[in-house]
Amino acid sequence: MTMDFIQVDQDKCTRCGLCVKVCRGVLAMGGNGPEVIRPLCIACGQCVAVCPQEALNNVKVPLAKQISIKESLAINADAAAQFLRSRRSIRDYQQKPVPREKVLQILDIARMAPTACNSQGVSYHVVDNPGTLRAVSAVVTEWAEGELKRDSAMAGSPWAPNSAAQIEICRQTGEDIVLRSAPCLIVAIADKNYAAPIRDNAYLSLAYSQLFAVAIGLGTCWAGLFEYCASIGHKPLLELLDVPEHMQIISGMMVGYPQYTYQRLVDRNPLEVTWQ
Repeated sequence: MTMDFIQVDQDKCTRCGLCVKVCRGVLAMGGNGPEVIRPLCIACGQCVAVCPQEALNNVKVPLAKQISIKESLAINADAAAQFLRSRRSIRDYQQKPVPREKVLQILDIARMAPTACNSQGVSYHVVDNPGTLRAVSAVVTEWAEGELKRDSAMAGSPWAPNSAAQIEICRQTGEDIVLRSAPCLIVAIADKNYAAPIRDNAYLSLAYSQLFAVAIGLGTCWAGLFEYCASIGHKPLLELLDVPEHMQIISGMMVGYPQYTYQRLVDRNPLEVTWQ
């Protein structure tokens, strides 16, 4: 790896050292400003983002692709708390499609989620074809029904009675217990040989998606049964989604316009904290 990926505008650099302080050991302050001392850059971009003078450029994460933070868009603590608490897991959707432009908006924010050592590595497979969505639900329901009838990990889980009841509802009413008749499913996928803790990366990216979706009028919910089925490599599901052989499904998230509007913030279990 070359060591010349840092560029410094000598006319702008004040040698304040902020770029060195936020760096994870790649940069040091030299006579002409910051310089690379170790080829360990993970392209996090913090050195460029922190510079008050726009004097630093990193070819791995160019200054030209960074956006200035607008203080006018900052939200206060009360607004942030209400926003975060108002996110609900949506299980009832309006039967209208989600424009792909909005899906791309969500995923463009998802890719900004934190990842281990900036490893990223998460891709997305979006299903918005109604026929395919129905087929996915049918395959997962059939799989879950079979798991509950045999000596399986699913049958022995604390949630087995609830899953059995849901399947019974599905068989009696035709209700979609897997995707809740959502008009869109976002599937997080990654290379099977990816070295990073890719599951954590994927879950964080979908959490970002869930929060941003609220801001553009959409609702989301984790597709738990879908993920369980995919995680054990259920072949009919993988074939239905046409997942490449070298890729694995990490998780899935339903997306759509909420059918109902919630009026209050739901409470959770009391906070438990230990100090040391």
